[in-house]
Amino acid sequence: MKKVYNRQHKKILITSDKNKSSNKTKVKILKILKKSNFKHNNLNIVIGGDGFMLKTLKKNKDNSKFFYGINSGNYGFLMNKFSSNKFINNLKKAKLISISPLEMKVKTKTGQLKSSIAINEVSILRQSRQAANLSIKTGKKKIIKKLISDGVLVSTPAGSTAYNLSVHGPILNLNSKKLSISPISPFRPRRWKGKIVSDNTTIEIRNLNIKKRPISAVADNIEARNAKLIKIKTNKKLKFNLLYDTNKSLQKKIKLEQIRKETN
Repeated sequence: MKKVYNRQHKKILITSDKNKSSNKTKVKILKILKKSNFKHNNLNIVIGGDGFMLKTLKKNKDNSKFFYGINSGNYGFLMNKFSSNKFINNLKKAKLISISPLEMKVKTKTGQLKSSIAINEVSILRQSRQAANLSIKTGKKKIIKKLISDGVLVSTPAGSTAYNLSVHGPILNLNSKKLSISPISPFRPRRWKGKIVSDNTTIEIRNLNIKKRPISAVADNIEARNAKLIKIKTNKKLKFNLLYDTNKSLQKKIKLEQIRKETN
């Protein structure tokens, strides 16, 4: 398990993943901040990859901090690229994006109730060698009576270019107020492509064969095994404030992915 280093400088919190690349970037940022007059009363600079950012956001879900991510991982879709020369200027001009997470509530086969939030997606996955048998409902409307597949994925617009895109789900605009429901390796009905629904919708996914075909429910990276019933909805009371460089905002990254998808 990776440790987190927290350090304050001029009321700016720096949260860094514990690896060589992140530590090097943290040292550079501290030097830059000491030389500058830049101040921010409620800023958390997060150094790491997308997974580390998701973990940091969840740990800080009950406060109103602003998060500026710096990528030291692989792709870093939720992060900014670090530039020593432009760092302070980028911080001053950064654009704010507020996103609300999904709230996942799971009832297991033993009657336990588990809950977690997901910023990217909730994944319902088969837990054994056999395909899952699922029913999917939105409110009182049944979307699909029986889906035989490796699982199903419910994605936010912010997460629609992550796992959702890998399972051929649609890319959603950040201000679309929509959620994507995408099947994972569907067997029956084979041609079902999923559905886009309003982010006001409560999505209910039920395991139709609990004993023989167990499933797990995963909120980003938090897993609940042997799920019987999963309810998913957008928690609009929770908002995460993310800051992005003006030339590489989250909206622009999503639009680039949409273009890339169309041309491939």
